Amino acid sequence: MSKKLIVYIVFFTVLLGAFYYFLFKGTDNWKVKMPTLSYVKPFHFTNQDGQIVSDSNVYNKVTVVEYFFTTCKGICPKLNTNMKEVYMLYKDEPDFQIFSHTCNPETDSVPVLKRYADSLKVDTKKWIFLTGRKDSLYQMARGSYLLDDPKNNVEKIEDQFIHTQFFALVDRNGKIRGKIYDGLKALEVQQLKTDVGRLLKDK
Repeated sequence: MSKKLIVYIVFFTVLLGAFYYFLFKGTDNWKVKMPTLSYVKPFHFTNQDGQIVSDSNVYNKVTVVEYFFTTCKGICPKLNTNMKEVYMLYKDEPDFQIFSHTCNPETDSVPVLKRYADSLKVDTKKWIFLTGRKDSLYQMARGSYLLDDPKNNVEKIEDQFIHTQFFALVDRNGKIRGKIYDGLKALEVQQLKTDVGRLLKDK
């Protein structure tokens, strides 16, 4: 193949790429195609440093959400081992964060969450641990993040207990995107990593 022909091929490849870029830029066709499942409703919780975190902290960030409790000996250690993989992959991205809500606020006070966060050796500006009123925490799990099993008891708040293995993914506009990811399954955790990367690229 002659050098001149190679130059022509490269030129037309670049030209075609530029054509498609300007054709789709600024339209919905240019955006990441992932289902929207729900949206983040207003909330006010307290983080491991005693600071208020609200729904305003979700916007302009890509957020992974989970529910856990610090004394859990069952699925939670495995969930947070898998969550740490996601954290390690994106911890240097300025627009990435994780919200880990306690499902047992009676035990998981601010100091308890602080000790737990320190034990994981993570940057708590990126991986944020949240507590608050039980009814508010559970309302967010069900109404915003879709993380609770619909079969669970919802009659009396004192009798309720959300113990879920699922993660949710929130985009920069506060929309729950993609799917509800099973945090115990390697393939779904890998899919979550991929989808976080896609949303981070979608400005």
